[in-house]
Amino acid sequence: MTEEEIQKLNNPANYKKRTTIMDEYINIIFKMQRDGINDDLIYFYILKHGYSGNQKSLWNYIYCIEKNNFPDRTPMNPKCLIEWSYPDDVIIIKRNSLLKYLLIKNPKTKKDETIGKYINELKVKYSVVEKVDEIFGTFHSIIMGSNPDKIDDFIEKYRDSSIASFCNGIERDIAPIKNAISLKVSSGFVEGNNNKFKLIKRIVYGKSGLVNLAKKCFLAFLSKRPSFNLVDLI
Repeated sequence: MTEEEIQKLNNPANYKKRTTIMDEYINIIFKMQRDGINDDLIYFYILKHGYSGNQKSLWNYIYCIEKNNFPDRTPMNPKCLIEWSYPDDVIIIKRNSLLKYLLIKNPKTKKDETIGKYINELKVKYSVVEKVDEIFGTFHSIIMGSNPDKIDDFIEKYRDSSIASFCNGIERDIAPIKNAISLKVSSGFVEGNNNKFKLIKRIVYGKSGLVNLAKKCFLAFLSKRPSFNLVDLI
C-alpha cells in the first residue's frame, strides 16, 4: 500500500446507514422496556401499530435491545408469543406432519386423527397435497404388488411431471427394481443384521477388546437359541 492509501485508513468514509423496517420502532421498544413494560406487551403493541416485517426479527430486536440496555430484565420465550397469537379455534397442521400422514400406507399404523379429519379439505385447497397422495399411493402399490410391468406405466405417466428426475433414476436401475417387485427373495434380513452388528461395534469402540465385542455379538444374535447359556459368556 502507498503512503496515501495508508493515510486514508485513518479517515474512513461515512457510509449512509441502511434503513430497515425496524428503524421507527427501536426507540419505542427502548422506552417501553425502560418503563418496565413486559416483552409480550411490547411485542403485540408493535404488531398492532403497523409492523409488517418478520415476527422473528421483531423478537430478535426486542431481545437484543433488552440484553444490551436492561440485562436485569427477564426475557420472554418467543415461541410462546407466537403460539399465543393464534386464536383457540385455529388448528395448526405442520407440513412434516401432513407429509408423514400421506406416506403412511400400513393400515396397522396409527395416523394423526386431526389431519384425517381435514385431509379432504386440504386436498381441495392445496392441489399439491392431492398430487403427492396420488403419486406415492400409485408407486407404493406397484412396489408392494407383484406385477413389475406396472413400473413402466408409472415412468411413462410421470416422465414429464415434477418427479421427472425420480423417474430417470428408476429407469437407470430398472432391472433390480423389477426384481424386487417380482421376487420374494429379499436382502432385508442380511442388511438388518449387518446394521445391528455395526451398531454394536460403534457402541463398544475404544472401550472394549475383541473378546468382549464377540461376547456382545453372541448376546445380541444368539440369545434366542435354545442352547444359549449366558454363563458361557462370563
